[in-house]
Amino acid sequence: MKFQTIAVVGAGVMGRGIAQALVMNGLDVVLIDVDIGALDKACLEIRQSLRMQGLFGKDSVDVEACLAHIRCTTELGHAAAADFVVENITEQPDLKEPLYRRLDEVCRPEVPFAANTSVISITRIGSWTQRPDRVVGMHFMNPVPLKPVVEVIRGHHTSDDTLDRARAFLKQMKKRAVVVNDLPGFVSNRVLMLTVNEAVWVVQDQVASAEDVDRIFRSCFGHPMGPLETGDLIGLDTILYSLERLFESYNDPKFRPCPLLRKMVDAGLLGRKSGRGFYNYQ
Repeated sequence: MKFQTIAVVGAGVMGRGIAQALVMNGLDVVLIDVDIGALDKACLEIRQSLRMQGLFGKDSVDVEACLAHIRCTTELGHAAAADFVVENITEQPDLKEPLYRRLDEVCRPEVPFAANTSVISITRIGSWTQRPDRVVGMHFMNPVPLKPVVEVIRGHHTSDDTLDRARAFLKQMKKRAVVVNDLPGFVSNRVLMLTVNEAVWVVQDQVASAEDVDRIFRSCFGHPMGPLETGDLIGLDTILYSLERLFESYNDPKFRPCPLLRKMVDAGLLGRKSGRGFYNYQ
């Protein structure tokens, strides 16, 4: 089971990382976004990241050969050529639903749709299509080219064949699938968001500084990054949104966002993407 042309919808951080990982493994990518500026930025950052592969202990790659496998477009209709679709747009159902309805019209009936979502139900996403058995969750971790494992989520209607196709697709990217069931947050974000949120509470309660919280997790538990560094990498606005959706889904107060987190987001202190969060990146 082989795939060649992949439609990656959404050219943000995750979309760029997925596109890069695909072309590094010889697949053709149609990178789609409504914002031409986002596409231009994606191509620039993919080029820079490919050039830096050697610095991360990876074999160097032919940058121009890899980039030749990417076609950037604002036209969703170009997804018609895809053998597999990976969707990465903003985590907002009112944006995702019309996108999936349109993809369902454009793509061949047998083409699987992988939703790279962190909190939205895969079963719900499947209900927006005429192919719920072909819809699967595929939660990539950032930075995508460096992470060997992908959390794959089986919706209520996801077929065994679609899971087999998802595994085969990830194998072509030299990644492994860990299949989990469908509840908001799945495994990784259901646990991670609680961890980051509690770390923010620790800082708000003046138990420890952000630096010391992260130092404990790196030094005592062997984590490559502490929870607040991780929050800055993901984006504190994304953390807040995920917690709000988890709170809404489970109606459980343990997901209540820390007031300090909300205050930082309101102040535009979003982490790496804004230049400053719990740490200064400027």
